[in-house]
Amino acid sequence: MRIVVQRVSSASVQVAGATRGSIGTGLLVLLGIEPTDQDEDIEWLAGKLVRLRIFDNAEGVMDESALDGNRSVLLVSQFTLLASTRKGNRPSWHRAAPPEVAGPIYHRFHRRLEELLGRPVATGVFGAEMQVALVNEGPVTLMLDSRLRE
Repeated sequence: MRIVVQRVSSASVQVAGATRGSIGTGLLVLLGIEPTDQDEDIEWLAGKLVRLRIFDNAEGVMDESALDGNRSVLLVSQFTLLASTRKGNRPSWHRAAPPEVAGPIYHRFHRRLEELLGRPVATGVFGAEMQVALVNEGPVTLMLDSRLRE
C-alpha cells in the first residue's frame, strides 16, 4: 500500500462535474493498493499518516499532525501510484490490485482514518474518473509505503 501525502490549504475532488469531497487546511492523500495488502498495512499506514508532524506549530516549526488543530483529510484512490516504468515507456499497472480487491481495502482504510481522527474523512469515488484540485502548502509532499516503512 502506497500513499502520496500533500499538505494543503485546500483540496477538492470532482466526479462528472460534481464536487464529491473538499477540505480546507489539511492533507490530500492519494492511495494505491496492491493485491497483497492486508489489515496490518492499513493499520501501519493510517497510524503513520495521522501522526505525521508536517504542520507548523506557533513557532513555525513542523511539529504538529492532522490530529492537532482538527485538520481535515481528503482521501482519493489512485492505482497509478503503483505503476511500473521499468520496461519501455508505457506504464504497467500489474502491481495495482484489481478493483474487486482494492475497493474493500480502500473502504477499510477510509474507516480506519475516521476512527483514528475521530471525525469524517472526505473522499472521492473509488474507481471513478476524478478531477483533483489542490493548493499545496509549502510545498510539502511525502510518499509512504507500507512495504518500506520508512
